[in-house]
Amino acid sequence: MTPSTRSQSPQQLHVLTVAWPLLAELVLGFGVGFVGMWLVSKESDTASAAFGLANHVQGAFFLLFRIISMGVGVVITQNLGAGNRRDADRTALASLGASTWLGLGSALVLFAATAPLLTAMHATADVQQLAAPYLHVLALALFLDAFNASMAAVMRSHLRTRETMLNILSMHTLHIALCFPLMRGVGPLAPMGMVGFALALAISRGFGLGVHLWLWREVLGLLPGWRDAVAIRWDTLRSSVAIGLPGAAEAIAYRVAMLVSVTVVSAMGTAELATQGYAMQIMNVIVLSTVALGFAGEILVGHLIGAGELRAAWKLVRKCLFWGLGVAVSVAVLTAATAPWTLRLFTHDPAIIAKATTLLWITVLLEPGRTCNIVVITALRAAGDARFPVLAGAASMVLVMGFGSWLLGVHFGLGLVGVWIAYALDEWVRGGIMAARWFRLGWVKQAVTSRRLVSRQLN
Repeated sequence: MTPSTRSQSPQQLHVLTVAWPLLAELVLGFGVGFVGMWLVSKESDTASAAFGLANHVQGAFFLLFRIISMGVGVVITQNLGAGNRRDADRTALASLGASTWLGLGSALVLFAATAPLLTAMHATADVQQLAAPYLHVLALALFLDAFNASMAAVMRSHLRTRETMLNILSMHTLHIALCFPLMRGVGPLAPMGMVGFALALAISRGFGLGVHLWLWREVLGLLPGWRDAVAIRWDTLRSSVAIGLPGAAEAIAYRVAMLVSVTVVSAMGTAELATQGYAMQIMNVIVLSTVALGFAGEILVGHLIGAGELRAAWKLVRKCLFWGLGVAVSVAVLTAATAPWTLRLFTHDPAIIAKATTLLWITVLLEPGRTCNIVVITALRAAGDARFPVLAGAASMVLVMGFGSWLLGVHFGLGLVGVWIAYALDEWVRGGIMAARWFRLGWVKQAVTSRRLVSRQLN
C-alpha cells in the first residue's frame, strides 16, 4: 500500500472539508501581505505605492509557475481518480525539472528587467527608487516559489490538503516573524524596509521547499533525485502543459490587463496609486473563501472526471457556486461597511480613505461575477476544458478591463472609480460566459476525452 492510499476518496469528502485547509493557507498568506503593507505604510504613502506596484509585477511572474502547477495538479487528480498511480508519480517528478528552469528564467528576467518594467508602468522616480531593490531581492524568492507551487499542487492532488496547509502556515508564520526585525531593525540590525520583506520571503520559501521535500518522501513515498531537478521530460509533461498553458494563459491575460489598468492608475499620481494599493489589500479578504472553494472544487472535480463521475462533478460545481456567492457577497458588504475604520491601519489621509471606501463598495457589485469566474474556470480546467476560458475571456479582459480602465478612468474622467467599474463589468461578462459553458454542458466532450486518455494509459 502506497502512503497516499490512506486518503479518503473524493466521493467521501465534502467540498468544505477540502476547502477549509486551503482557506487557512490563503488567510495567512493575506495576513503576510497585510502586515507588509501595514509596516511599509508607516514609512509613507509613496512607500505603500511602491510596495503595491512591485507586488503586481511579482504576481505577473508567479503566474508563469501556474503553467506547471495547474496542469500537473489536473493530470495527477485524473490519474488518481482512474487508479493510475504510476503515471501520477511520473508526472509529479517531471514537474521538478520544469520548475527549476521556469523559476530560474523568471528570476533572471525580473532581476535584469526591473528598471524597464517600472518605467513602462509609469512609476515615478521616487516610487522606482523604493521598488527596484525590493524586486531584485524578490527574484530569489520567485525562484524558490516555482518549486513550492508545483510540489504543493502534487500534495493537494493526493487530497493531502492538511499536510500542505501546515507547511504553508509554517512558511507564512516564519515570514511574518522575520518581517519585523528585518523591516524595522532590531538590535544590531539596521532597518531594511521593503527589502527586508523580500529577504524574509526568500528565507521562508527556502524553509517551505525543505518541508515539501520531506512531505514528498514521508507522505507520498516520492524520492526525487538531482536528475529530476534538472531534466525536462516533455513526453511526461505534455498533457500537463496542454492543460496548464491555456489555464496560465487565462491568468496571464488577466494579469496583463490588470497591469495595464495599474499603469493607468500610476499615471494619475502617487496618491491614486496608494489608494489603489490599500483598496486592493483589503479587497483580498473578500476573495479568499471563493478561491479556496475554487481550488477545492478543482481537486475534487479532477478526481471525479478520472473516475467517470460526470454528473457528480456537475452537481459539485453547483454546490460550490451556492456557497461561494453567499459568502463572497456577505463578506464584501461587511468589508465595505467597515472600510472607513480598517483603512486607518494604513493611512489617515481623509481623501484616500473616502476614495478607497467607494472602491470597496463597487467590489460588492463585482463579487458575484468574480465568484462565477473563479469557481467555474477551475472546474472547466479540471474537466479538461482548459482552452475555453482563455479563448472566451481574453477579449473581455483586454477590452473591458484593460481598455475600459483607460476609457472610463481617463477619457471620461471618472478616475479610480471608472477603473473599478471596468473591473466589475469584466468580471460579470466573463462570469456569465463561464457559467453558461458549465451548466449547458459544453465541457462534457473534453471531460470524456480526458477520461478515455487516463484509462488508456492505465491499460
